[in-house]
Amino acid sequence: MPRRTATMLASTLVLIALLCAGVLIKVPYAEMSPGPTVNTLGEARGEPVLQISGRKTYPASGHLNMTTVRVTGADYRMNIVEAVYGWLVHDSVVVPHDTLYPDGKTEEQSTQENAEEFSQSQESAKVAALKELKIPVSTQVVVSTVVKGSPSEDKLHAGDVIKAVDGTAVKEPGDVAKLVTEHRPGEDVTFTIVPAKEAAAAEKAGRAAEGSEQVTIKTAKAPAEDGGEEDGKGRAIVGIRAGTDHTFPFEIDIKLADVGGPSAGLMFSLGIIDKLTPGDLTGGKFVAGTGTIDDTGKVGPIGGINMKLVGARDAGARYFLTPDDNCASAAADTPSGLTLVRVKTIDDATKSLEQIRAGRTAGLPSCSTG
Repeated sequence: MPRRTATMLASTLVLIALLCAGVLIKVPYAEMSPGPTVNTLGEARGEPVLQISGRKTYPASGHLNMTTVRVTGADYRMNIVEAVYGWLVHDSVVVPHDTLYPDGKTEEQSTQENAEEFSQSQESAKVAALKELKIPVSTQVVVSTVVKGSPSEDKLHAGDVIKAVDGTAVKEPGDVAKLVTEHRPGEDVTFTIVPAKEAAAAEKAGRAAEGSEQVTIKTAKAPAEDGGEEDGKGRAIVGIRAGTDHTFPFEIDIKLADVGGPSAGLMFSLGIIDKLTPGDLTGGKFVAGTGTIDDTGKVGPIGGINMKLVGARDAGARYFLTPDDNCASAAADTPSGLTLVRVKTIDDATKSLEQIRAGRTAGLPSCSTG
């Protein structure tokens, strides 16, 4: 066999071997890429994303698009070829696997956590929107979870409304833990509650919950890893997690499947505001955005901002509402044709939309300024 032919054959075999190795060898990385965007004013899978009943609504044109990021699954391991390709292309990011899935979370655990965050973001979006419109929303402290095997098991239940602890009224979740820890382990603590079934029936009927009852629970000592031995005597617990629940004066339903996490909160809030007020928030413009939101209307940062910018631009967005804490990263790599608008609160966002609607875009708060 001629030397040249032998050399080419050997090179080909080495290349094949390297490619096989690249496909077979797994690396501890995950990939992020732009996901779909959804207009909160429009439909998804044939039904309106925002459905409001019991209150007058108004037609809304334009776009207020929430944005998403696609990520490889928690149980999926990229190979070398996929990782190198992801590093080379512009519209994806390869990051250490533990960045997206810390503490060895499984696919199921990650999905459950994202679903819980998405549900909470919807609740906060409704509260923030109605508060921005000066529509009253009642808030109450509830039992969020009951720890299995704890003193509260079979005595308190998720959804129970906590009115008082030892006769002291509670106004926020932190009050519950504070009052319980005034006891020593083994002492009794008395909860005044409205059972979950009564609370749910009252909310559905649009009336105040009645029929409160008292439940006495013997406290236990917190585990050592949870501060149970801090003072040598132990910290008292009852084994529940308190949270907040809101009663709305009319029904707001958010219909969107296969989306998780809290980052759509801001855009849901703006969509609700647009539907509940005459005219268009956007003036018919294509606006996209992202950001968590809390009950007070504060906008928080999210992950994958650069991928969301690409997804928004590709969908046709002209303006992108950007959380203040994400501005530096977003400004460093902004797709052409997309204007970043800095927002810290829902009020910031509505004022910026007013400027966009009026065509006064030169004065918009940008991510390149303070």
